[in-house]
Amino acid sequence: MFHPTRRHVLTAAAGFAVVEVSRDAFSSANAADAIESHGLSAFGDLGYPPDFQHFRYVDPDAPKGGTFSQIGPDAQYNQNFLTFNSLNSFILKGDAAQGMELTFATLLARAGDEPDAMYALAAAKVRRSADGLTYQFSIRPEAQFHDGTPLTARDVAFSLMILKAKGHPLISQSLRDMQNAAADDDTVVTVAFAPKRARDLPLFVAGLPIFSRAYYSTRPFDESTLDAPLGSGAYKVGRFDAGRYIEYERVKDWWGADLPVARGQNNFDIVRFEYYRDRDVGFEGFTAKNYLFREEFTSRTWATRYNFPAMQDGRVKRDTIPDDTLSGAQGWFINTRRKKFADVRLRQALDNAFDFEWTNKTIMYGCYDRTVSLFQNSDMMAAGKPGAAELALLQPFRGRVAEDVFGEAYVPPVNDGTGNDRAMLRKAVELLQTAGCGIKDGKRILPDGEPLDIEFLLDEPTFEPHHMALIKNLATLGIAATIRLVDPVQYRARMDDFDFDITVNRFSFSSTPGDSLRTYFSAQAAALKGSNNLAGIADPVIDALIETAIAADTRPALITACRALDRVFRAGHYWISQWYKPSHWIAYWDVFGHPPAQPHYFRGIPDTWWYDRVKAEKTQRAG
Repeated sequence: MFHPTRRHVLTAAAGFAVVEVSRDAFSSANAADAIESHGLSAFGDLGYPPDFQHFRYVDPDAPKGGTFSQIGPDAQYNQNFLTFNSLNSFILKGDAAQGMELTFATLLARAGDEPDAMYALAAAKVRRSADGLTYQFSIRPEAQFHDGTPLTARDVAFSLMILKAKGHPLISQSLRDMQNAAADDDTVVTVAFAPKRARDLPLFVAGLPIFSRAYYSTRPFDESTLDAPLGSGAYKVGRFDAGRYIEYERVKDWWGADLPVARGQNNFDIVRFEYYRDRDVGFEGFTAKNYLFREEFTSRTWATRYNFPAMQDGRVKRDTIPDDTLSGAQGWFINTRRKKFADVRLRQALDNAFDFEWTNKTIMYGCYDRTVSLFQNSDMMAAGKPGAAELALLQPFRGRVAEDVFGEAYVPPVNDGTGNDRAMLRKAVELLQTAGCGIKDGKRILPDGEPLDIEFLLDEPTFEPHHMALIKNLATLGIAATIRLVDPVQYRARMDDFDFDITVNRFSFSSTPGDSLRTYFSAQAAALKGSNNLAGIADPVIDALIETAIAADTRPALITACRALDRVFRAGHYWISQWYKPSHWIAYWDVFGHPPAQPHYFRGIPDTWWYDRVKAEKTQRAG
């Protein structure tokens, strides 16, 4: 029998105590069937052999040096696109700087040309039990933190358990089926999972940051701070000015630089993120060479403003690169926690009031297609009537979901593009009347007699024209709608507290969705502050379909479950879907080199690019 000793309990200074699981968690029966590997994937398929030297999409001999600077294209957990006041990126409190994940090593690293495969980084190998409930990660002896102290299995166990206890709700919720993480010594960490855990939970665990247990023995983990935390990744925090910019410096003697998962990557000496609270000012900053790389998200700017001198004389290049990944979902999410949005017919009426065709043609230069699905641009989209496999999943819920679920998958109405499609507005009126929302004194009222008014929450003004077209049509329906523009910090706080009527959001899933489905659509997430379930979806049928998707043991089964989930979500009209394009618009000063092949499942920039001194000198002379 295993008896915990003092070394199996983390220090009280860390804020909690843990009874750890020993290596004996592998029973003798399991040990005989245990599988040892150089990586993990959701369905056990790895595209690279144990002796691979580098990923196919990198140049292993890429030079090191130079600077890569950009306005960050994405944010995770509590990171903010428009400002920052903290360097703690893995808790709810504060607005963290983008890019902090660059400073931490993880057990495994993602391959960009496989749907979900991960390969050895801080862990040299992983051993998993036959029942898939226990994983052992062997830590590389050369792994260390930036101060030269060893990165051990004890640090890994500490990191996983403190993230489960005090991490951002999106992390702690995803770790609910991780029962424990333990280290008998410095070399091996054992992670135990609950039965029926999410298929991708071990991958999620393997991709979490590894913190120094010693560092946090004298500091609170769950406080926002501008003190740079002790990391172990390819970069460390360099210069920064809170809310304006942050730089990450490449660790010249990083222990992981020559590993197969890192070779040909992390090539820049400095990776810098710039912050602008106005998109137009941000664009002017690019034309003035205040930063070097830009992914363009505004169609008007892409269509009309890339004619400045440096673009015309070739010092700036621009390109459209394909995005073959699951495009995810962007739209106005309707907060069903608010009583006025409880009726699905009212929510559908709001969808009828949006003229995408006019908005796309007039405001967005015809650059976009309409989003219709949670899993846009993938084979997980529901289309047409459900097939036999989908029906088998949906039939038990007949009578508990709209009958429309068993017919053609819902797609948003196609307007005539005039901005005032009377046929669509008449349908919206019919839906509102059916929902008991009549007219009184020229204003639309709810069944209880209260006025039906709507506030759209925004944190920057670029989206205002897109809202105004919808607001105009809502006014025709008698619905008073307004925009509330708030600063980025207030916006994040209101989003975390679900203090809004309707707000814009975009999210996407990996090519193998798993536990993340819970964070967006489950009833548990609807009640969890800071979760991604902005619409407040709390539907037992959706919960059941999420669990079916998570438990899928083959990719075809996963596809079927996601299609069924997509049908039920779309029939619930929890959003007014917006638009997408299966490509990236990029522009950059001609100072970079990059491999000929782009990784299929992510942009690969700046990961695989490098600073080309010859090009940089030529561009400098031309200027």
